[in-house]
Amino acid sequence: MIRFLGVCIQNLIECLKYLFGGNVKFKNVVSQAAYISYDSLPISLIIAFISAAVIAIQVSKQFLMSGAEAYIGGTITLVMIREIAPGFVALAIGARAGTAISAEIANMQVTEQIDAMKTLKVNPIGYYFTPRIIGAAITVPMVVLIAEFVGIAGGMLVSQATINLHPARYWHSAWAWMTTKDIYVSLFKACIFGGEIALVCASKGYETKGGAKEVGASTTQASILLTIFMLVTDFLINLLFYIA
Repeated sequence: MIRFLGVCIQNLIECLKYLFGGNVKFKNVVSQAAYISYDSLPISLIIAFISAAVIAIQVSKQFLMSGAEAYIGGTITLVMIREIAPGFVALAIGARAGTAISAEIANMQVTEQIDAMKTLKVNPIGYYFTPRIIGAAITVPMVVLIAEFVGIAGGMLVSQATINLHPARYWHSAWAWMTTKDIYVSLFKACIFGGEIALVCASKGYETKGGAKEVGASTTQASILLTIFMLVTDFLINLLFYIA
């Protein structure tokens, strides 16, 4: 894992050189952004809504019994913005688009398409990695922002349905507890997670050697490594902004 982290850093440096060399085409970035984030929007919103609904079901009765039902909206809002929306949405996009990126590049590697690009003096890392990293880093935060609103609204609907909590009390608590710092940190997380999705999955696919069996194994390993890296990154970002 340490060796693979070094490989990812080397590939990121290559992508930055490719980017600042003016070789990235805007059309490629837009197409990758649409594939990675826009196509993942439905599943991301469903996950956000269900997650908030489950949290609302878990906390509503306990808060009502203790007379703290006015804090339900704030609790759900903080949980959604700080952790659930950026984390779950990124994992969903990684499971859908990240594994596809890994499989696509792995297939190019085993069918020698990557070698053909090298003979044409084209940097395959810059050409394939950079548009995906930029597209994901820019658009995953947009998906997360929409998912946060959907999740908070979903929590309101479930709270109203389970304990008849008035929407005005819910939103008052949500606005009172929410801060601009939470939103900024959430979007920063989503940006980092988006870049990680493309970088880790593409790097793992690029390392693939062999045939069809290795393509499947590489895709599975990319999903596992991405999950681990994202959880570690999430911990470090929380440590930086909420503890340090």
